[in-house]
Amino acid sequence: MLKESLYYAKILLFGEYGIIEDSMGLSIPYTFFKGKFEFATEPTAVQSDSNQSIAKFVGHLQEMALKNELPCKFNFVKLNQDIQNGLYFDSSIPQGFGVGSSGALVAALYNQYSTDQVAADEVMKGDNLANLKFILASLESYFHGKSSGLDPLICYLNLPILIKGKGDLGAVGMPSENVSGKGAIFLMDSGSPGKTQGMVAIFLQKLKDEGFRNLVRTQLKKYNDGAVKSFLKGENKPLFENVKAISSLFLDNFKPMIPQKFEGVWRKGLETNAYYLKLCGSGGGGFVLGFTQDFEKAEKMLESHKLQVIYKI
Repeated sequence: MLKESLYYAKILLFGEYGIIEDSMGLSIPYTFFKGKFEFATEPTAVQSDSNQSIAKFVGHLQEMALKNELPCKFNFVKLNQDIQNGLYFDSSIPQGFGVGSSGALVAALYNQYSTDQVAADEVMKGDNLANLKFILASLESYFHGKSSGLDPLICYLNLPILIKGKGDLGAVGMPSENVSGKGAIFLMDSGSPGKTQGMVAIFLQKLKDEGFRNLVRTQLKKYNDGAVKSFLKGENKPLFENVKAISSLFLDNFKPMIPQKFEGVWRKGLETNAYYLKLCGSGGGGFVLGFTQDFEKAEKMLESHKLQVIYKI
């Protein structure tokens, strides 16, 4: 019998790429997209594909267990039995769009089938949160080659998480949403998925260049940390100043991560100050995050793109 659980998408509001080099980060659950385990007796092509993907993932985890590389225990007998019985992940979370599709699956698998979980009321005590992040990172690395563990952690806890630096993270209260506000944080659909593993590999290669590494560790960190702090305090003026600086820095230095067809619309936002765009996840496709102080105006300027408000300012 499976636990009745939904696993929501996540959005990394601030910290993309920067958190790899010790910047702050803020990630929030996004309940618009969600997934849960179901069983299919007469599976459709999509359900069958999901079932086979889970079987491959579980095979990988069993290999890790045989090599003593798995940092947690799973009930593989039950898991394989359920896979045989048509287990699949019924998910509306788009894959490759930077909103945690693999994170939700990892969180679901860990929650339903691991046998040595930390009790929910113990997660925030001592090193439990950092240990849980480490466990989930090792599981999700199957999908991306390298994982911070943050996506499945958000999906598992369903709480906003503030990353203050390497290994220093915790739950955080969000500022009150200004539901009648003119401004908004929104998602813009690029129309095609990105490849996280490829984008992260490009970034790590670029980090070998001293100038780029210095830019990430100083300028990106400064603007990113400033954006996190001002957002949590509800201070809009410094928030938008920092987001504009981040947007400009990404346009000038992260070309492979910004889809080419978006360069013009990205630049137009900076030139008009009507909106500012930044990456949502690793980039290269998927969703782009937008920040505006006048959503109606931004919506008119971006009328050929599909926008989705995630937070009113």
